[in-house]
Amino acid sequence: MIINILFIIALPLLFIGIIAKTKAIWVGRQGASVLQPFYTFIKLLGKNEVHSHSSGHIFRWAPTMALVATFMAALFVPFGAKSAVLGFRGDFFLFMSLLALAKAVMVAAAMDVGSSFEGMGASREISFTAFLEPAFLLVIASLAYAGGFDTMGQLFARHTVNIYNEWSIIIAVLTALALFIMLLVEGSRVPFDDPTTHLELTMIHEVMVLDTSGANLAMVHYAAALKVQIYASLISYFLIPEGISGAIVTVLYLSSCFGLAVITGLVESLMPRYRINRNLELVIIPLAVSLLVLTALIVHNLGGF
Repeated sequence: MIINILFIIALPLLFIGIIAKTKAIWVGRQGASVLQPFYTFIKLLGKNEVHSHSSGHIFRWAPTMALVATFMAALFVPFGAKSAVLGFRGDFFLFMSLLALAKAVMVAAAMDVGSSFEGMGASREISFTAFLEPAFLLVIASLAYAGGFDTMGQLFARHTVNIYNEWSIIIAVLTALALFIMLLVEGSRVPFDDPTTHLELTMIHEVMVLDTSGANLAMVHYAAALKVQIYASLISYFLIPEGISGAIVTVLYLSSCFGLAVITGLVESLMPRYRINRNLELVIIPLAVSLLVLTALIVHNLGGF
């Protein structure tokens, strides 16, 4: 439990730091330290907040609510240990609800400011969610169908890759691909979004927090990094073999997360930022992949292959 909580606190910002470092090395720069997100987070906590006259209480409390909801969702995911801090039968419904709540309050905060610009970003954010949440539910349904109706952590840890079964490998690759695309979209990463952009026609997540400052902005950045780390953790545990000792699980988990951070940095370095009208087409990919995985599992279990 202690390892889980420590990793939940430390790994998200470190993950973002590794992504930035990878991008810098790829273009031939030294780049900032991998610990730079920690320095930025601490600096923002010490700054005063500036609130718009048109904003209300929703705008002031939404970053805290989003961070708390995301942190509670992270407690249902194993972070470097063999089991999660919290877990009960069917807890993935609460897990998905907490992530949806975190996004809902941030969208409400963007609308509460009364800015049409932030309302545009909120509309784009929700349009992505309309495809991602059904895709994630189908991924959970596939794992529950294959391994039984159980806790969140056990679903992903139990459905591991069987190198002697070609269908297991295919399903694992497709599921990991769908989860990785969700990581890029939910984390506002290239090619779907760019957390460093300030171009009016391409901003999605950043435009929603233009009026956020100080400690609230620190919470927004941390919640976004934690959500990225949650998806990276799910991918890692999906690929880690079952039945190994706790220490080896921790080592494999950290290695997998480090590899995913490097891969994310390479994707952002090699792929351009897509246009808004292309993004929605690409967001459908996880939904299509998850449908394909569920269909393959059902047909295989019925003796079709």
